[in-house]
Amino acid sequence: MERTEFTKAMRWRCAKYLAEDRLPLVNARLDDVLVRDTFYTRYGKRAIDIVVSLIAVLVTLPINLVIGIITFFDVGRPIFFKQIRIGKDAKPFQIIKFRNMRNTYDAHGDLLPASQRITRFGRFVRKTSLDELFNFWSVLKGDMSLIGPRPLVPEYVHRYNKRHRQRLAVRPGLECPPRKLDGHVWTWQEQFENDVWYVEHLSFKTDCMMFWNLVRFAFDRKSAAARAGVKRGIFMGYDLDGNAINMDGVPQEYIDRVAAEMDGTEEAELIWETDVASPALSV
Repeated sequence: MERTEFTKAMRWRCAKYLAEDRLPLVNARLDDVLVRDTFYTRYGKRAIDIVVSLIAVLVTLPINLVIGIITFFDVGRPIFFKQIRIGKDAKPFQIIKFRNMRNTYDAHGDLLPASQRITRFGRFVRKTSLDELFNFWSVLKGDMSLIGPRPLVPEYVHRYNKRHRQRLAVRPGLECPPRKLDGHVWTWQEQFENDVWYVEHLSFKTDCMMFWNLVRFAFDRKSAAARAGVKRGIFMGYDLDGNAINMDGVPQEYIDRVAAEMDGTEEAELIWETDVASPALSV
């Protein structure tokens, strides 16, 4: 069986074996991450989030109404995409966005890749970051921050090495933009290292720099086109050098092992990843 034919449960089992085999070796070579603990990180950042997000929710209300109407005619009902993501200290929360993809499934009952389901209007709202406007409500509630590591799905928590796990030491943000714009699709390794750099250097000055980079990132054509492409793949774990990999980077031995083992037992394997309340984050 080819890796492109793997179901979600088979991919999860691959990730489980990668974590069991490699995380102890990878973690042994990593230094601890120093998380910033200052008046700004405790109180100042949250105060700014509240003021800015409240204004943004009111200002963007008409825009969201227009996007909601177009979304209804573009992808139908429901117009909202809801998903559990992982926030600060590995606590789950729900994000709400306007849908920009159709729910099209393959022969196995799994959703097709995002690049095959996104609509033309969906590419536009991704390219312009309009799909992020509704997240100002999550910032106002305290689930997210204006600037911070992107909130990712629960199953990734068990796959992080101890360094990249510290991206969960702060509230997730609308964006944690790159410090340099190069216009290519980020690898998971590049994103996670950028997130950890942010955690280690979090300050008012850093947030100001990141906000300026966010504006540049949103209006940079190459970066916007890369963002709209959604071709990065799923984070699966690490190679032997400690670099984060997607499904294409999983060694063939794991592909063969899982293909040989999985025979009508896929649903049971979902249990391993769905216990999102169990991970404890040490910061």
